Amino acid sequence: MTDAAVTIRFATDADADDIFASLVGIADTVNERHKLKSTVADIRRFGFGEKPAFETLIAEADGQFAGCCLYFPSFSTWIGRPGVYVQDFFVADAFRGRGVGERLLRRLAAVTRVRGGCYIRLAVDTQNFRAQAFYARCGIRHRIDEQIHAARDEDFDRLADADIDEVGQKT
Repeated sequence: MTDAAVTIRFATDADADDIFASLVGIADTVNERHKLKSTVADIRRFGFGEKPAFETLIAEADGQFAGCCLYFPSFSTWIGRPGVYVQDFFVADAFRGRGVGERLLRRLAAVTRVRGGCYIRLAVDTQNFRAQAFYARCGIRHRIDEQIHAARDEDFDRLADADIDEVGQKT
């Protein structure tokens, strides 16, 4: 397949099943499927509802779903400019090594720049060496001066519950 056979477009709600299948594929790649809690309904609700929480670029090759890049806006107060955070990036096995991933990242960078942005950030599973090497080849390098920290599940609930009176009742 040549690079020209790959097309990139913005996702619509009709792509929710393929986006979710990509999430399953990512989870399977890192042997973490048991951690995947989202559903196709979540993808539709939060990606294509009244106030979308994310956007997705879809790659197609010869009319077939080949991969996707799910991302959302970010802002760097240190740089003073917007960018994007890639939450999920997937290329189907049948299309790996054919330029699909590079095309997705190039389109994401171009869209981000047109919108005034100047960076892409993402996290990679520590054991996903193939993905780490791919991102490095594309110029997305591991930063030794940063670490990702997260509050999830009970930790998140504890934080939110501690200040619930200020923002109202739980929904």
